[in-house]
Amino acid sequence: MRLRLAAPSERAELVALLLVAWLAFISIPLSLGGIGLSWDALNHQVYLGWIADKPRFDRDFLAASYQSFEYPYLFWPLYKLYASGISGKWAGVILVSINLLAVPPLWLLARNFVPQRSWHGLANRWLAVALAFLASVVLSMFDSTANDLLAAIPLVWAVALALEPWRERRAAWLTTPRLVVLSGFLTGASVALKLSNGPLAILMPFLWVLPGPTAARRAANVGLGSFATLAGFGILYGYWGWELWTHYGNPIYPFYGDWLESLRAWTRWQP
Repeated sequence: MRLRLAAPSERAELVALLLVAWLAFISIPLSLGGIGLSWDALNHQVYLGWIADKPRFDRDFLAASYQSFEYPYLFWPLYKLYASGISGKWAGVILVSINLLAVPPLWLLARNFVPQRSWHGLANRWLAVALAFLASVVLSMFDSTANDLLAAIPLVWAVALALEPWRERRAAWLTTPRLVVLSGFLTGASVALKLSNGPLAILMPFLWVLPGPTAARRAANVGLGSFATLAGFGILYGYWGWELWTHYGNPIYPFYGDWLESLRAWTRWQP
């Protein structure tokens, strides 16, 4: 008689995956003795974290060249670690640990395509998550102060939640509006964190339109997701945009302020 060990529950599987991923992540700065300080880190990343901690618009002008106007708040942990005097090794451990936020949505995506509750299914899901981090560009983020991976995490969550209604072919369209709204909010948040996520964000309606029993429900999903995207962008980017608008007259990039000035002049001309 052969005994078979049952596969763990989904919660236990995810917890174990998070633990293994964390050990793998922190092994990189621990083995290297720290993380690299690139030109970007020396030029503007620490400075942006300083702005996030204490705005300096009344004191500096282009202190970090045009990068002074990037969204600064993702660099706040880097600045606080730098200011605290912590060693590069342990600063690296803390920074790479934040990337664990990407593991659950990647696991959700893998579960959608490999739903089998077996050891074979578990192995395939774990390998899928591992492959997502083994791309050369992504892997290089674990030895640098760049925030590209961190800025992409909300978008990965948005995609995972948008596809969640298809899990196990259940009638999940009943809960789709809630998932679509959350997916849209996170999509907007990802664009606020890094504007270059915008070209990917505009593709999200193709995912929101899929679930739903009727054309009206699909159209409603797209509308809800789009509105939530604008709300997510506005809430996360709002304060930074207001700061730039107050000091430079443009909430995105100050040196194109004449575009908005032309718009304001046109609206004033109208009777």
